[in-house]
Amino acid sequence: MLGFKHFRRAQTLLSGIELVSMLRKGQYPQEPECFLSPADFFYQLAA
Repeated sequence: MLGFKHFRRAQTLLSGIELVSMLRKGQYPQEPECFLSPADFFYQLAA
């Protein structure tokens, strides 16, 4: 594996991996009256 050419790309990839692991563990903040599925919450954050 050659690695990353730019630090920004590595940072973006690692933050995405961290986000997915938080969603898998159910550690995302959410208001009680507005329930979103983990997939919907991910798409909302990614947009």
